[in-house]
Amino acid sequence: MGVPEPRSAGGGADPVTADTVLPRWRGEPESLLLVEDDSGDALLVEELLTDSDIRTELIWVRSLAEAKERLAATGRPGCILLDLHLPDASGVDAVGQILGAAPHTAVVVLTGRSEDEAGLAAVAAGAQDYLVKGSLEPQLFGRAIRYAVQRKQVEQAAADLQAGQLRAQENARLERGLLPTPLLHTEDLVVAARYEPGRAQSLLGGDFYDVVQTSDGTVHAVIGDVSGHGAAEAALGVCLRVAWRTAVLCGTTGSGAARLLEQITVAERSDPRVFATVLCLAFPPDRRTLRIVRAGHPGVLIRQDGKVTRAEPPGGPALGLAPGRTDWPETEMPLPESAEVVMFTDGLFEGRTGPGSQRLGEDGLFELALRHTGLPASVFVDALVDGAGAAAADHGGLADDVAVVALGWKKAP
Repeated sequence: MGVPEPRSAGGGADPVTADTVLPRWRGEPESLLLVEDDSGDALLVEELLTDSDIRTELIWVRSLAEAKERLAATGRPGCILLDLHLPDASGVDAVGQILGAAPHTAVVVLTGRSEDEAGLAAVAAGAQDYLVKGSLEPQLFGRAIRYAVQRKQVEQAAADLQAGQLRAQENARLERGLLPTPLLHTEDLVVAARYEPGRAQSLLGGDFYDVVQTSDGTVHAVIGDVSGHGAAEAALGVCLRVAWRTAVLCGTTGSGAARLLEQITVAERSDPRVFATVLCLAFPPDRRTLRIVRAGHPGVLIRQDGKVTRAEPPGGPALGLAPGRTDWPETEMPLPESAEVVMFTDGLFEGRTGPGSQRLGEDGLFELALRHTGLPASVFVDALVDGAGAAAADHGGLADDVAVVALGWKKAP
């Protein structure tokens, strides 16, 4: 069977010539796959198609096996006409198999005059409609095909919408896990944070942070980044954040917390290549010192009296790179009065800012910070994120997740 010659749809319309280009109707499939073993019924379908105003390519196969081979070789047609009595399948089983082979294609089944129940069962199994052989007119036939295609499109759109809503709900749950409420017993600490999920990603990545104050008055903070951007990495990020908070509240801090987080990273990661970088800070109640533990993570910025400096104390490798064979030293450094410590993930400076592999980098980030000295903590954090985003705007923006947290004791009155 070939492509039927276009015919005029209306009785009083001008005749259609070989050069006439008919407009394609909404829902009109570009190809129609007929699965029918009876040559007489196949000829009937061809005549109906020729006499209708629907323009499509008709492809005829005699069995379900041939249909599957055709679908695998050429892709899905716009619509499938399926006889319910084939040599290798029948009834609802045939419908299930063809839907399995072409789940996104509209299916219309062909039944006999006394098979209304079979047609309804086919629709209940997932077909869009059923047509009774010998009781069709060309106009009704064309309309049924178009409606079936549109119904399938509506079903697919509804399924996509539901999937999008479920994904949005999952993202919201992950975000709540990644972005906690600081657990503080004092109002003397400045905390300003911002989290920006990577816009090119469909799910949140594995960046996380947390701030907790223990009973002795020490304020502990963590920021981390799980490699990758999928749901598994985001879930691991939530797991590490909760584990860190639990460890700190139970008295395990500094290097001990890093060792614990590595054990959890190795146990919970979905792939042995996944690793996590972590930076842990501790602000003792004396307010004059700062303790830092680095595991493969960038250093920090120190803001004080309108000035910005960089600090990169000694550290160890990222968690999970050499499980059980490394340690992370804890460095103590002086903390000037009213100084703020700014920690961040590498998504802040790894956005492309020029051709090739040109990026902002840590040096560019430091220069950006120098241009915004003297700002309040929250405004400074926003200036860093917005400035880094602007620098990468012409080259894809900040494709990775970004977390920035500024902390420091308030100046005594």
